[in-house]
Amino acid sequence: MTSRRLRLVAVETHPIQYKAPLFRKLAADPRLDLTVLVAMVPDTAQQGAGFGVPFAWDMPLLEGYRFEVLENRAKYPSVTTFAGCDTPGIHGRLRDLRPDAVLVNGWVAKTCLQALWACKRIGAPCLVRGEANLLRPRAAWKHALHRRLLRQYAGWLAIGSANREFYRFHRCPEERIFWAPYAVDNEFFAAQSATRAGQRNALRAAFGLPPEAVVFLFAGKLEAKKHPGDLLEAVARLPADLRGRAHVLVAGDGPLRAECERKAREGQLPVSFAGFLNQSRLPDAYAAADVLVLPSDAGETWGLVVNEAMASGRPAVVSRAAGCCADLVVEGETGQSFACGDLATLAEILGSYARDPAQAIRQGVAAAKHVRAFGFAAAAEGIAAAVRRCAGGGRPC
Repeated sequence: MTSRRLRLVAVETHPIQYKAPLFRKLAADPRLDLTVLVAMVPDTAQQGAGFGVPFAWDMPLLEGYRFEVLENRAKYPSVTTFAGCDTPGIHGRLRDLRPDAVLVNGWVAKTCLQALWACKRIGAPCLVRGEANLLRPRAAWKHALHRRLLRQYAGWLAIGSANREFYRFHRCPEERIFWAPYAVDNEFFAAQSATRAGQRNALRAAFGLPPEAVVFLFAGKLEAKKHPGDLLEAVARLPADLRGRAHVLVAGDGPLRAECERKAREGQLPVSFAGFLNQSRLPDAYAAADVLVLPSDAGETWGLVVNEAMASGRPAVVSRAAGCCADLVVEGETGQSFACGDLATLAEILGSYARDPAQAIRQGVAAAKHVRAFGFAAAAEGIAAAVRRCAGGGRPC
């Protein structure tokens, strides 16, 4: 084994709020020499695509690690479309950097595949940390295409158990599948929760929430794959006495906001809409709420709001179609799960919290402990292990 620092290049479409702390941790690893290449730094309108409002993240995304911005030649630069990141110059930049390994974020953008092809040309091992799983049915031809693509990588970073099963299904060698779980800054959310412990009533008042209600939080984009309307419809199914004890806080914006507001208005449902909340405001929502609800379908390949809620000491009710469910929801301990679209079961679960609010407190304590295993330390160690294992040869397994 070489004693020198191994050169790792990570390729991203753009700076991402969940990735910045991970890159800072990797940059501080004495075993690694990290450079991050990004295809673009979006403006407020590009960043807000899908969120419903233009914005910039109110936390540092490009501090604490070395980065470079590639030339993006896309006709319509975007962080949400495959063709929106087109960086043919990545080949020359990787050739000059001479990495021991390159880490790419799946194959969601043209830049990711350009990085893979560049690795093949310069003989550098390419590691992939994507989100794909088997929770969404796919045609046989898609499985065949994925299997052929996956053979081009030298190592696979599993963000969770469903993602790991995807690699196993496609016959990726077990010894080259590395555990690098999806994570948020657990310490940040835990600390923010602690500082807000005595502000619960004030925060509830600011959001328009009754002080004694059991508050169910939906946090995220109001878009089709997240099924925000399912939460509202489940609340509408509660018996009148339980509905009177419950309240929904919607923290987010997006194309379905008007429809959700209409449902709440026409059904006279106990719902407050907070709109989009930036990273510094999200802890306010978690502190004001009792339980997070994520009703997403299989388009939700993970669901990092569940990590955030649990790190904040809140349990989560999660659709079993969401990628994170199998890893983060320990049934009856850190939250509860239900089949996506099963509104009757979701209503029963919500009703159980409305009847016994103390179970949310108990489960929140367990959730905070459980999610510690899904942190940046574990993710960084998995990435470092993959680099050490795969460095020195660019040939796929």
